[in-house]
Amino acid sequence: MIIITRPDITDAELDHIRERIEAVGLHTHLSRGEKRTIIGCIGDESLLQELPLRSIPGVENVLAVLKPYKLASREFSVNRSIVRVGASAAIGGQELVVIAGPCSVENRGMLRETADAVRGSGARILRGGAFKPRSSPYSFQGLGREALALLADVRAEYGLPVVTEVLDTRDVDLVAEHADMLQVGARNMQNYALLSELGRVQRPVLLKRGLSATISELLMAAEYIMAHGNRQVVLCERGIRTFERATRNTLDVSAIPVLQRETHLPVIVDPSHAGGDAALVAPLAFAAIAAGADGLIVEVHPSPEDALSDGDQSLDIPAFDALMQRLPAFAAAAGRALTLDGTTALAGAAVA
Repeated sequence: MIIITRPDITDAELDHIRERIEAVGLHTHLSRGEKRTIIGCIGDESLLQELPLRSIPGVENVLAVLKPYKLASREFSVNRSIVRVGASAAIGGQELVVIAGPCSVENRGMLRETADAVRGSGARILRGGAFKPRSSPYSFQGLGREALALLADVRAEYGLPVVTEVLDTRDVDLVAEHADMLQVGARNMQNYALLSELGRVQRPVLLKRGLSATISELLMAAEYIMAHGNRQVVLCERGIRTFERATRNTLDVSAIPVLQRETHLPVIVDPSHAGGDAALVAPLAFAAIAAGADGLIVEVHPSPEDALSDGDQSLDIPAFDALMQRLPAFAAAAGRALTLDGTTALAGAAVA
């Protein structure tokens, strides 16, 4: 349930409404806009049946939210959410944000070379796997703690905030100490113990859609994180498993506008895992931006043929730069802006 307040509501009236709701056992979530404030009611709404909400001073309307996800619902927020990552990146605003880097952190030299290159091409956040969930137990599993230290060092050197995946509830605090954003991979989208733990730490979370998850299931996973106290969630469409075998996964382009309609949370796209082929990354990235994505996460490696994981879908440095040079045209079609080489290319509208 949400309560829409009158434009002229006072702070005292707002506090009184929240006190009445919380007195019967529900929690409240406040979303302020320029003209309206929305109060979201979280909990057993049957407890509100005897409360004359519409007669409380300052209340303009009361609406039911029928979707199972509440905090993630579009109705619960007056404005779209902007998630800030580190000191220099914000996902969900007018500017598109590109996250780039290797699938796995392999060594300091490779990570430094990649960070320098992707920053120069316009990437705003560096990605790199420290702990790698692999289908085969014999595949490279990542450098773990050593990789986290390397990511922190390279962040300090190049000024790029970093995102890396966390696999285990026991590692959440450790990863949060070293990374600006914590990633939940597709295999862990419904690991509710991990999602709940991520709700406890105040670090932005990049939540990837599960291999066969519905849009509603993705939003319910986000709800787990938000319900436990962390509202800084970015959703990632990375392709789903279908009967098609020409690509690694099938990029669900239609999920992008559906998510933009259903939730206030930012939505980015991973064209690398969707296609599983470096040659497909650029066209899938263009489609994602045209469909309304707030950004991209792209795998980049200085020498993909030597990569310890996902080399086939990784762009080399010249290919990534070529992709970034072509993105502004598609950003313009979507009415967005893109920053390249320290300058902002306006894309049909002023930067918010």
